[in-house]
Amino acid sequence: MNTEPAPRWRRLEPDERKEQIYTCAARLFGARPYSEVSTSDIAAAAGVARGLINHYFGTKRELYLEIIRRALTVPRLAVEILPDGPLELRADVAIEWFLDMVTSQERMWLAAIAPEGIGRDLQVERILEEADRESADRVLEAVGLSRESDHGPELNALVRAFGGMVKAAGREWLVRRSLTREQVHLLLSKSLVTLVGDIFPAIQAAPRTGPPAPRQGDSA
Repeated sequence: MNTEPAPRWRRLEPDERKEQIYTCAARLFGARPYSEVSTSDIAAAAGVARGLINHYFGTKRELYLEIIRRALTVPRLAVEILPDGPLELRADVAIEWFLDMVTSQERMWLAAIAPEGIGRDLQVERILEEADRESADRVLEAVGLSRESDHGPELNALVRAFGGMVKAAGREWLVRRSLTREQVHLLLSKSLVTLVGDIFPAIQAAPRTGPPAPRQGDSA
């Protein structure tokens, strides 16, 4: 019988180590302004050499941008967990999942929707726009549509407009404390049902008056 104590640590696989660095960095950036977090701080929190951060993510700025991208992009899991049933039920579950996610990383989510300390240059704007577009695609996927379907670009744009209200409602709840979580849930779930159940069909039924708007990255 082996009586030796279990090891207190184990060597992490590269993907696990990368995720550990990401998690520690997200926690630090959520707790302190960007300018007050150094790669040395992140390395110490993750228990790794600073060079490993550069190896996996590049610069501090690139790591921060990756955190913003993830914080604002709806993952495929959020679609996969939706139950079968009426639109109202699916919208309710989707908004509940979203509010739980925001609650679990409140500071980082707030920092991501209004990143400060790194400058709003074209790279930041591109990342924010890509996150919004991909998240809108997830919403379309959840209701059996896609950006490639008829009127898809317009539907994606409608969801992105809804996303603007989501961020504003989140600030009213988490920053200004002018709305409760229950009130935000009601606002967003009812609005999502109206968007998908009433506005989408109206847009899809309307004849096109011109070519579809070019998608991000399309050549002129």
